[in-house]
This record gives sequence, C-alpha cells and structure tokens, in this order.
Amino acid sequence: MTEPYVYPRPEDAAKYPFVEHRIEQYDAAEQEMRGEAFLRLMEQRRSVRTFSDDPVPRQLLELAIQTAATAPSGAHMQPWKFVVIGDTEIKQQIRQAAEEEERLNYQGRMNDEWQEALSHLGTHWRKGYLETAPWIVVVFEERYGSTPEGTKQHHYYVKESVGMACGLFIAALHNMGLATLPHTPSPMAFLTRLLGRPENERPFVLFPVGYPTADAQVPVLDRKPLSEVMIDVPPKA
Repeated sequence: MTEPYVYPRPEDAAKYPFVEHRIEQYDAAEQEMRGEAFLRLMEQRRSVRTFSDDPVPRQLLELAIQTAATAPSGAHMQPWKFVVIGDTEIKQQIRQAAEEEERLNYQGRMNDEWQEALSHLGTHWRKGYLETAPWIVVVFEERYGSTPEGTKQHHYYVKESVGMACGLFIAALHNMGLATLPHTPSPMAFLTRLLGRPENERPFVLFPVGYPTADAQVPVLDRKPLSEVMIDVPPKA
C-alpha cells in the first residue's frame, strides 16, 4: 500500500514557516456557473493589432502585473520582470528596432512554410501598433539572481514560470477590457540594450497594451474543440 502523503513533513515544519490555506468554497451549481462565465469571457479574447491612442491608467497595468506575479514559479524564485514603457520616443525606438528584425525575418530568415502558416493572419513586418498603443510591457526572464550576500543564485524552470505569469497577465488585461498582442521580434537582444536591463535578464515577450480601435478587425479563426485538446486516460482493467 502506498504511504500517505504528508505535507509539510514534520522536519520541514520545524525549520520553515507554514500557514493554513483555505480557498472559498462554492456549491456545485455555483462552481459551474463561475466556470462557464469565465470561459465565456475568455472566449472573447483576441490578439489585436490596431490600437486606439486613448490613455490607459497606469493603475490598470499595475493590477495586471500584480495578478501576473501570483503565478507559480520554480522554487518560488519568481524569475520575471515586467518593464513598462509609456514614453513616446522609447516606443518609437522599439518599433524601429523591431521592424528591422521583422523585415529581415519576412525577407529571408523565415522559410516559405513558416510564411504560409502566417498568411491567413494577414501579418507583415510593419508594427505600427508599437507606437500607437499607449503602453508597451516587455517581460524579461531572470536566468539567475543573486543572494543577499551577492553570490549567484540559480533559478529553475524559468521559461515555464514566466510563461504562466504571461498567461495570467493576458487574462487580467482582458478581464479589465484591455487588449494586447504577444509579440516576439526575433532576435530580441535590442530590448536589453534599449531598456538597459542587466545581463542576467533575457527578453521573453513584449505586449502592446491599450484599447482596440473602433474599427478593429481580427482574422476569422476556430479554436480547437474540447475533444481535440482534452484526453481522458481510461482506468486500467
């Protein structure tokens, strides 16, 4: 018989602080209602490429980033930095550098198969939304940190951790009625240079953030049905 799982172990509880954890409990009907409401909300989420220049209060970005920072992370190292840019000149510099990398991608780095896969989205190397959107948020992954004594501190499962934080960031923005688009102009080293980030950080993704224009359009796309993304493992006979 499998031994019962005990957490925390008594020896760990004697060395480190632990507290009781409770989450709000709902009856079955409310659980389903809340789940369906959140699904309906997220089904409306789309990546937007035409942004209004209407101002977005910084407080909304702070709320979204605080939400993102609740994500789980390897060894609880929280290996992320969310760099917020609202300055017009810096946004212009980011656009120019991103467009140069993307122009090279579309004109030579990307093979025909890759470009064909993107064709129905109507994308191209020009990225005007990087200037129009009132904010750009660049997410950096911290490859390693430092201890209070100044020694190098390893981080674990960095990409997985930062990816989960970015998913929460996108959901938080959408929940507040804001639009965004994950953009990875590859290579992204220019972001480290432009934003003066330290060598232990690497650009992960950037997000223009704002409101869609009144005439914003998105491609007609189908999301995979549940039957294609959820796999049930049958019990062993």
